Amino acid sequence: MYKILLILLTCLMGSTAIAQVLTSEDSLAAGLVAGNQKTVLSGYGEARMSYDLKQKDAEATLKRVVLFVGHKFSSKISLFTEMEMEDALVAGGVEGTTGGGEISMEQAFIKFDLNPSNYIVAGLFLPRMGIINENHLPTTFNGTDRPFVEQVIIPSTWRGLGVGFYGSTRSIPGLNYSLSLSNGLNSARFESGSGITEGRQQGANARGIGLSVNGSLLYYYKNFRIQYSTYMGGSTATEQRIADSLGLNTGMFANPVYLNEANVQYRHEGIEVKLLGCMIHIPNAANINRVYANNTPVSMMGAYAELGYNFLHERKNENYKALILFLRAEYLDLNSQIAENGIANDANKKTYLLAGLTFKPLRGVSVKMDYTHRITGEQNPALIVTPFPQLVPYYTQKGFLNFGIAYNF
Repeated sequence: MYKILLILLTCLMGSTAIAQVLTSEDSLAAGLVAGNQKTVLSGYGEARMSYDLKQKDAEATLKRVVLFVGHKFSSKISLFTEMEMEDALVAGGVEGTTGGGEISMEQAFIKFDLNPSNYIVAGLFLPRMGIINENHLPTTFNGTDRPFVEQVIIPSTWRGLGVGFYGSTRSIPGLNYSLSLSNGLNSARFESGSGITEGRQQGANARGIGLSVNGSLLYYYKNFRIQYSTYMGGSTATEQRIADSLGLNTGMFANPVYLNEANVQYRHEGIEVKLLGCMIHIPNAANINRVYANNTPVSMMGAYAELGYNFLHERKNENYKALILFLRAEYLDLNSQIAENGIANDANKKTYLLAGLTFKPLRGVSVKMDYTHRITGEQNPALIVTPFPQLVPYYTQKGFLNFGIAYNF
């Protein structure tokens, strides 16, 4: 009886609350895998081709291939592992091409179910932050690329080693919450123009005693999915002796990074709407710059809005076929506030305008195309170090025609 109720609840959420069971991983997470000592396989992947209309150049790549292996030890304890390979070739060469991809563990954690409403995860996991970080299957978002705000301001597939508590409350139906503790960032690897992305330690020999805390509130109401999440993490990733010699602050939350975001999703009668806004604040950016000279800003911000319409929403079919026309506008300011020893660069103020189509012949496959128009400010000449004649022209406006295919199972 319990499993029947759980299946009905999951189906109800999939139709009204923008939450779906799409893969074997989802089934394991939702407790829908029957019996103990069961091993499940799942995965996803995507490939894209992008044509630069300004520079008359193109790039094609197998963006990523991911294999998930999960195991249900008992009715209360399950294992989740996910290995990712990016850009097809990691090492060696193919006809003179050196591999520039990477292989990494995207997650590797054990889930302990306390009761039907609460569970704990421990290991390498992705905290609840933004729309894409937790739910990043390429068949669930429009466009050949993940939203740029959720690649740079909120680094997608941002994971850490630690422990997290997830739950929901019966007193307010639809309200979910989470609180997690994991390792911090490495400010030595921050790069101007890429936010905090390179500062993620991703469970790979994370250094220092820095910690991070992440919390979220997620509310499902009718056709809405509403979320707020917050993050605070230290970024001094070195031993105290070295940090003291460099004049860096030390401690679990030294040189803190604060990130706050809120997003809303709405889906009804073929209409799909997504709104997201986020901000990063690094109050000790000047101290980081003094040591590492990486032009870390005091604050960064980003937001996007997307509107889509599924022309096939009225068709009742077993394969969940869809044809979605979408429009998306994004804005990023990667140096909205400069440190006293920082250098402004208007090229870090970026606007993206996208229009495209997503065709799903069935639930697990997407064929995509889009046009992306990028607008930025001018580069700061003080930051241009490549001598003439090797200097590549910088265009404040560029257009890209993109094609892609994605799958999940």
